[in-house]
Amino acid sequence: MMYMGLALGMLFFAVPRLDLRSGLTLPTVFGVVWVLFALMIVAAHLYELIGVDEQKKQELSRVKKMKSWQLEQLVLGRRKLMQFKK
Repeated sequence: MMYMGLALGMLFFAVPRLDLRSGLTLPTVFGVVWVLFALMIVAAHLYELIGVDEQKKQELSRVKKMKSWQLEQLVLGRRKLMQFKK
């Protein structure tokens, strides 16, 4: 939260001071790139705060458990088949 607040504060402080309307000059290109990077930082923090990773982790955990269970069932089934062959 603190880093996202700092990034937003930087944006609010710096955007009015950046020269973004003087055509295709070096200061304009710098300003646009700087704003894009700052927005990417804010987006990354929002992504983390929303918890999209938590949902993905839970889904992956569920898939891993299912695969483990399937493998266990396969191994147990083969053991049963081997016991009948003896």
